[in-house]
Amino acid sequence: MNFAPTEEQQMVKDMVARYVDESIKPIAGELDHTHRHPEEICRKLGEMGIMGVAIPTEYGGAGMDNVTYVLAMIEISRGCGSCGVITSVNNSLYGFPVNAFGTEEQKLKFLPPVSGGKVEGCYALTEAGAGSDAGSLRCRAELKGDKYIVNGVKKFITNGNVAHYCVPAANENPDKGYKGMITLIVDLKNTPGFSLGAIEDKMGILASGTAELVFEDAEVPAENLLGTPGQGFKQMLMGLDAGRIGIGSQACGIGYAALEDALKYSQERVQFGKPIISFQAIQWKLADMATELKAAELMLLNAAWREDNGLDYEKESAMAKMYASDVAMRAAIEGVQIFGGYGYCREYPAERHMRDAKICQIYEGTNEVQRMVIARKLMGAR
Repeated sequence: MNFAPTEEQQMVKDMVARYVDESIKPIAGELDHTHRHPEEICRKLGEMGIMGVAIPTEYGGAGMDNVTYVLAMIEISRGCGSCGVITSVNNSLYGFPVNAFGTEEQKLKFLPPVSGGKVEGCYALTEAGAGSDAGSLRCRAELKGDKYIVNGVKKFITNGNVAHYCVPAANENPDKGYKGMITLIVDLKNTPGFSLGAIEDKMGILASGTAELVFEDAEVPAENLLGTPGQGFKQMLMGLDAGRIGIGSQACGIGYAALEDALKYSQERVQFGKPIISFQAIQWKLADMATELKAAELMLLNAAWREDNGLDYEKESAMAKMYASDVAMRAAIEGVQIFGGYGYCREYPAERHMRDAKICQIYEGTNEVQRMVIARKLMGAR
């Protein structure tokens, strides 16, 4: 059993870490305050091959593996949680289903712009009445001639405000319930009947837009169907498995940022005549943060390795996402505690890490849903 990254994996990790320290981390606070989409960062990450890490090179990606993806995602999210989730959606929620279920023509047309980082992609599942209960979605896609006519409103869509391309889930045959689900590829910039709805005013990850997508008799070419009719629910589950590795990595990176900042501050902050890191109470907090984050990182790498090797990784991705997000939240809370009163002020990054970490316990399936997935796999294994 070899825990060492390959030379290529380490090279990518180091390259991304340098870019994060030089160009992302210094402006993360500004991005948070202004809610500005970091377009220049997205374009640069695309040039570096990070917007489509595991997408084959013939479709505009870097042609690497998901272990490399995890290493890169942790580094990006260490610099900025918003940049992390934008990268994750491009790779996992948009890139994965198009690459896994698309035809050759679809992949050649719809992957290169997003995998190459020229534009953003998004995935649209959630609706006002369909969150954890994804099978109850009401968005309808009716085949008429050579087009699907799509009607419905998608909610909480990450990248939705800036995305050029989208993979929405809809129901072609409501009588069949989740067995009637399909997924389509939609060019949001050139689809009659599509409009952008409300942009959410959120607690955290403020440089990543979260939007409503409104489809009112939207016309989507029938040739943009992913896979076959009725396959949408299965595609959704498989896509979420991949996405959970990305979000878990985002959480882990945010946790490392909280640890990094708390460690630095504790070495500088003097109380009772000495740096507060000299006190055992602070040392133990830092030790627990570091230990739990390393454990989360290893779980994420294991899930990614299983995906790369064609093994079932549903349980492992759920475990890794659940644990990493819980650990990140604990690290962020302890980071604020170590900063004390300053941790509650926006002058310092500790409060941003706490706001950013929380969403990782919610999206890509709440951690309660992750426990359901894990328990189902355990019961099935017996």
